[in-house]
Amino acid sequence: MIVFVFTMVCGVYICSICLKQISTHGRAGFLDVPVIQKPCPEPQIEPWEIPYVHYPIPKTYSRAECACNPVRYFVILSIQRSGSGWFETLLNNHTNISSNGEIFSVKVRRSNISTIVETLDKIYNLDWLSSASKNECTAAVGLKWMLNQGLMQHHAEIVEYFNAWGVSVIFLFRRNLLRRMISVLANLYDRDAKLLNGTHKSHVHSPHEAEILANYKPMINATLLIPNLKQVEETTAKALEYFKSTQHIIVYYEDVVKNNTKLIDIQDFLKVPRRQLTSRQVKIHKGSISSQITNWDDVQKTLKGTHYESFLHADYRK
Repeated sequence: MIVFVFTMVCGVYICSICLKQISTHGRAGFLDVPVIQKPCPEPQIEPWEIPYVHYPIPKTYSRAECACNPVRYFVILSIQRSGSGWFETLLNNHTNISSNGEIFSVKVRRSNISTIVETLDKIYNLDWLSSASKNECTAAVGLKWMLNQGLMQHHAEIVEYFNAWGVSVIFLFRRNLLRRMISVLANLYDRDAKLLNGTHKSHVHSPHEAEILANYKPMINATLLIPNLKQVEETTAKALEYFKSTQHIIVYYEDVVKNNTKLIDIQDFLKVPRRQLTSRQVKIHKGSISSQITNWDDVQKTLKGTHYESFLHADYRK
């Protein structure tokens, strides 16, 4: 009996040691298994929208709880002094929109198609850090791109990139090209004159500064006026033709100024929540166009009887 009891106790002890070892090995094996992240759930969107919805993974930070918040890519295509700076501040007033400015004004970034693509990749991967960058929950990210900044020279490759990566295009132009010309000439003058305490400013945030800049009234070369207007028209028409295969919307500065619902159209286009958008920028050239040109009579005589005559009368009050 003593031998039997001793045998039973030893057996129980050995079994308990074995069970502990098995348990330890099992637990260690479980900890070694890598955790696989769950894929983001399919968004509730129309099938045609799928190419325009993205889940970027930035290299410089983690999107954390926003990793599954979809992001739309966009670009504003415009020409200088068409209100694009003001328009972009309106977009950046939206909590979920990051428009990173005139990135390709720096020549090295547009020196060839490789540097262009490399820059675009960085922007759309949310790795481009600027004052416009929002938090991890950005819902639309883009930039402002002027037609004369490598865009037209490399249009075929850029269109291919936009279509491959689902980049939505916002065309922003001015209807009244004569007003745009006044803005261009006044801005060129101020680059040298530096009317605001020796500082050149393309955009201002106070009525006082706007009044100082508006005091300069350019003289327009009447001989070159119509050829210059035609050149701008042809350039914008060419851009619309080059990028017509992209998902795009055409917006005119005057329509945004006069009609607040245009900003709702843009927000709907980018699929972001509707917000009341504001800007701190103050318009420089206001009121009647005749009061903004030194040689108004020459300009009036040149455009009368042409299809540009409407530019002499088209005014808006904001």
